Amino acid sequence: MASQCDCCGLMMQAVLPERLASGSDDFTAALWYTEKGEDKGNSPQRLTGHQAAICHLAFSPDSARLATASFDHSIRLWNSKDGRYLATLRGHVGPVYRIAWSPDSRLLLSGSGDSTLKVWVATETDLPGHADEVFDVDWSADGERVASGGRDKLLRV
Repeated sequence: MASQCDCCGLMMQAVLPERLASGSDDFTAALWYTEKGEDKGNSPQRLTGHQAAICHLAFSPDSARLATASFDHSIRLWNSKDGRYLATLRGHVGPVYRIAWSPDSRLLLSGSGDSTLKVWVATETDLPGHADEVFDVDWSADGERVASGGRDKLLRV
């Protein structure tokens, strides 16, 4: 995996043989699908949600997830196969400059402008929330799903 970071406008990238990810100061990341490391001319899938420039990104060693770190003080996790948003990791009070996966892909280490390092259990994630207060939550009978309802008049499953 190769990476380069310049949070002032240059793109950085993470590379797997079949995928390339790039991040930029336009608050987005892009997931490019390649075959045998060669771009086949496909348009990248844009990964949106950060509120500031992306400083660093890294694929997990098992190739299942992509993590993006940002000046917005957060880390976002994505499914590296289809680009689906998985979770946001919050806890830093300064820009997150660097991230690194543990060799077994279970933990994610982050370094921030707030002078702290954090170790995240990447398998424990927050679920996407609501735009306003959450009033009710419950589990499905089989324990596989959760549902929530809130002031934003949405029911999320």
